[in-house]
Amino acid sequence: MKLLQALRRMSQGASEVPLSALRLKYCERKDAFLEDNIKVKNPFCVFRDWLELALKTPEILEPNAAALATVNPEGRPSNRYVLVKEATAEGFTFFTNYGSRKAEDIKSNPNVAISFYWLPLRRSVRIEGVAEKITAEDSLKYFHQRPRASQIGAAASPQSQRIPSRSYLDEVEATIKAKLGADGEVPLPNWGGYLVRPDLIEFWQGQTDRLHDRIRFRRGAGVESEVDSKLVHKGEDGWVYERLAP
Repeated sequence: MKLLQALRRMSQGASEVPLSALRLKYCERKDAFLEDNIKVKNPFCVFRDWLELALKTPEILEPNAAALATVNPEGRPSNRYVLVKEATAEGFTFFTNYGSRKAEDIKSNPNVAISFYWLPLRRSVRIEGVAEKITAEDSLKYFHQRPRASQIGAAASPQSQRIPSRSYLDEVEATIKAKLGADGEVPLPNWGGYLVRPDLIEFWQGQTDRLHDRIRFRRGAGVESEVDSKLVHKGEDGWVYERLAP
């Protein structure tokens, strides 16, 4: 609540306060994120610990919200928020319409980036990796776990396509409801999940003096040959880690 109150005070009279003057207090030096704090040198273990704390922080209403960046065939980037529905040792899963802009981007260039930002904790996680479709069976299973209204909404919306009006969506939704009746099962539309298999995961924690903590994990062909135990350190399960200047 203190954080929310501070943000509200900062927003009052925002037209008179330059953006450059807005500044929050971050972590103190005694709370620095150090390599010694990482008990298991595997980024998935660190992510689970950070996510668990985010889940327990009341001010963070959607700890699984993350910005997803994609690039189209012309090299033009696009960014939007998605809800990550699963985070495992394989990677990070989100769901979308397979005809959406993000899906079209991924079809031509599967390299993506995901960023979580948990402001009350002054922490962020940045992920880079390759996105691939999950199985139709897994997509269908999750689809029918969603509220029925959300299933119908997904079926009604040609995501990222031009539509004439808001009422157009309402009409399509009404048609689907009439066709299915009160209890009819909603068929899976052109919709499903992507699994992002990461090859880079960076953990960031803000410091009030702006000497922020950044620890990056990487894996892939040849990365372990870079280990010198000074700048690049050997992690677990094929990962290496290193500290970056803020």
